[in-house]
Amino acid sequence: MESPRSNLRQRHPTDTTKDALDATDDARPLQREEIVWGKTPGGDVFRVPTTHDVLTTLFHPEYPKSHLDLLNLALLGFQILLFFFLPKSIRSLFFLFYFAFWRSAYDAGLGWVLTKQSKKKWIVREVQRLGWLDETRCPGVRNWIRDQLAGKMGKDYSFDELPLEYNTWLLFRQAVDVILVNCSYDEVRLHDFAHIWVGGIGLIGFNLWVKTEAHNVVKDYGWYWGDVFFQRGALVFDGVFELAPHPMYSVGYAGYYGLSLISGSYAVFFVSLAAHAAQFAFLVFFENPHIERMYGKRKAIARRTPLSPSAPSETNAAVPLPMATSIEEPEAGFLSTPAVTEGETASETELDTETELDAPNGVSSATTKLCKHRPQLSNASSVSLDSGIPMENGLPKGNKKKNISHHDLLNKYFRRDTVVLKNVDLFRSNDAMLVLIIFYAVVLSLLPRLSDFFILKLHFMHALVWTLLHYFGLGLLLKAQSKNKFLVRHFIKNYYYPQHEGAKGAIEDAFSNWKAIYNLSLCMTYVSSIGLVWKTYAIPNDWTVGNELLRHTVGILLVGLHVWATMESFEVLGIFGWFFGDFFMEEFPSHLEYTGIYRYLNNPEAMGGAAWFGFALISGSKLMFSLAVIRHLANWWFLSHVENPHMSKLYGESLRKDAGFVKVMKNVASKNARILESRASRHAPELKRVATEVKGTFDKVYEETADALEDFLAKSRPKISEVVQETKVLLQQSRERLVITRVATNISAYDTKEYRVQVRWQAPHKHSRKDWIGLYRIGANKSNLVTRTSSLGMWVPVHDEEWDGDVPLGLDRPINSHYDCESGVVTFKGNTLPWIEGRYEVRYHHDGMYNVMSLDGPIEIRVDKPTQLDFVSVRESLMHIVPLCLDSDPSLIPISCQVPTTPTSGASSSTVDEGDDRDVDDFSFWTETQAKRICSAIKQAFDVEYAPEVIVADANLSALANRILSSKEILRTDGKGVP
Repeated sequence: MESPRSNLRQRHPTDTTKDALDATDDARPLQREEIVWGKTPGGDVFRVPTTHDVLTTLFHPEYPKSHLDLLNLALLGFQILLFFFLPKSIRSLFFLFYFAFWRSAYDAGLGWVLTKQSKKKWIVREVQRLGWLDETRCPGVRNWIRDQLAGKMGKDYSFDELPLEYNTWLLFRQAVDVILVNCSYDEVRLHDFAHIWVGGIGLIGFNLWVKTEAHNVVKDYGWYWGDVFFQRGALVFDGVFELAPHPMYSVGYAGYYGLSLISGSYAVFFVSLAAHAAQFAFLVFFENPHIERMYGKRKAIARRTPLSPSAPSETNAAVPLPMATSIEEPEAGFLSTPAVTEGETASETELDTETELDAPNGVSSATTKLCKHRPQLSNASSVSLDSGIPMENGLPKGNKKKNISHHDLLNKYFRRDTVVLKNVDLFRSNDAMLVLIIFYAVVLSLLPRLSDFFILKLHFMHALVWTLLHYFGLGLLLKAQSKNKFLVRHFIKNYYYPQHEGAKGAIEDAFSNWKAIYNLSLCMTYVSSIGLVWKTYAIPNDWTVGNELLRHTVGILLVGLHVWATMESFEVLGIFGWFFGDFFMEEFPSHLEYTGIYRYLNNPEAMGGAAWFGFALISGSKLMFSLAVIRHLANWWFLSHVENPHMSKLYGESLRKDAGFVKVMKNVASKNARILESRASRHAPELKRVATEVKGTFDKVYEETADALEDFLAKSRPKISEVVQETKVLLQQSRERLVITRVATNISAYDTKEYRVQVRWQAPHKHSRKDWIGLYRIGANKSNLVTRTSSLGMWVPVHDEEWDGDVPLGLDRPINSHYDCESGVVTFKGNTLPWIEGRYEVRYHHDGMYNVMSLDGPIEIRVDKPTQLDFVSVRESLMHIVPLCLDSDPSLIPISCQVPTTPTSGASSSTVDEGDDRDVDDFSFWTETQAKRICSAIKQAFDVEYAPEVIVADANLSALANRILSSKEILRTDGKGVP
């Protein structure tokens, strides 16, 4: 017979095999033996014996019973006796807790154990550690387990010949049977039979049918999670698995609700809901993650697959592809399986994936394999710039024209669109309006019935909030935009813009959204204030009494003045100035026109607030008057701290100091002063003396105050700078200090002088197997003896097999010279590396604790910055950064970053495959974390910040280089266009 290691399974015999069998005996039907092969994680291939389902082995009298089977039957009989002999009140409570215990043992207990087995093979390791199957360490336990398993299995089972993983799985099955039978049976005994409902019987029957059909599909291997222990070919999820997602956990529990109908008990119904919810938790926290780990295939992010593949080359077109005579066999080390249980319907050739058909008479099968050739990328380091790609002016020469891909289409039409409340950005006008509408709807729905007094106060607070938001909130936003282009930076960082738009698309988006938000805030400021006036105004009974008529007249005049001033301002400013376009757009010419109302006033906006005082007069409300004063002060702050500084920055000396109205008033005041001075000439000497004394006093006080303030600032400036710098360091290390330090007390027996930490570590002969090495920023730990800050994930164990994630397993181990090695090598890679510039130190820690046995450093992490900002320099920098951030994975990094292969005679050294439609600068990702690394490196190298979504959308060296240059041009800080 052909070795099982060469072919684990075969779906159908080939034509050659079939012809040979037909030639042997055309009339006699062939006898075929069904064989199933398994494979351990260590690579050992074995023949899987036949197993029997739990109901047959447990209840069939002819099948031998193991001790665990007898325990199972005893528990079932014990429950029946208790059901009949316990009083009704005690019986219901007892079975409730009894069922809760077994249900928890299934969902929580098995879920926890299977998760650890799926990740770290914990069950198998525990059996190894305890020596249950070791003939020398625990011969009694081993013999007992062998007897229990051998008695239940068939003739094809051999305890000694099968691997440890398979025998451990059989032992695990025994424990699972006890839990499964009891947690299902107790649900039946939880209720008292009161009524028989047809619907309940139907649900129970449906439940049994689903479970039976599911078992027929997945067999014992899938029923008892055999893939957690070993591999046994492909799993095909068809039949009942096409009825509903995860039918064993969803519709497979319909019987619980059937029992609830039969019993007519709410207690049974709610217990059924709780049990079903626990089963879904088991599915979410164990089953789905295990399926993804075991069968899921990673999909690269940002992989550009053309929607219309290019035409094949002449060489490929000249050779027609033959029809497949058989399905290609997978390699021995990889068993093809569906990623999830909702896989496609199994075809006829897929139904036999679990068996291998042995042909009699020693006839072997032949298989013709078809391979689709793909470009083989180099596995060497990808940091070299000598990629072997022909270059011209810094660009890959002869780069193919890109075909449109699904990735490009998605980023063309979708840019972090808001889905319900996901991706909400309050700097986008649509999102701001959405949140505002939802807020108003929720507040109005939850608002209780209030008195008139509270309604009035509510309207005042509403108007006040909008006033403060309009002047202070939007004012601070404009100030940040004027200072460092805050809004433009925000859109450049978070949103992808096609290459032909560049960063100018971010300017257009920022300005468009600003206009909508500003207009919304302005309108709501008016509407909320008018609402307050409406609530406070009362029509006078007699217009001739008091000053009612005067107040209304002056108020209307002030409102009219406000309307006139606003219209005049808009006529001069135009739409560009009305929305503060000079804060965003630089294409427009920078010049001032003092026409219209600006001929008389520098800031006619101050008159624009006259309406609020007019409203206060008309309504006669103190609240409205208070709002008018607050609004006036807020407007003054906006003009003096936002608009005027920006105007001075933009227009400089061309900005006039005094408006026409101010000039006239100053001239009149100067003329009148001279007239008064001439008339009071006889008193002039005395007045001048008094004025001189007063002026001298004020000057002296001013000089002394200024000298004291300057002296204070001069003395405190170094301290303030030191405090600011220390605050930055503390904020940067704040996450590092959130750690509970564990310190060992038994390190006196360890000689710390024998520890040396390098890339290659060295430790005493019998050092702890739980030792670990961490990377820390220099200065984060003040002590060299104990580490008191978190490594933030930048650590690696000295012996990886001793750890389950960040938890030491604490395995007992026999004396072994291999395990007790005195030196070794640890590798920091991926997320264990620091991705922020700085100086770091390496610390060797003892026994899973934070005792420092040795340290080494400093290690300086830095990002190479280009000497000049041009396309070639930026692209070369990215050719260093991107491969490192992608872990130098050949399947991810750009072809232009690949190390060239050694050319043969007459062959080109380029690594670009003529049949590869991919751009040589394209790259992709496995996770978003890799994109975040690129974002961090670009921020440190070029001082431009991008969100990971933008990097994923570009996924191309040249496009990213152009984006950086465009962003630097847009975000330049001087007026000469130099970033």
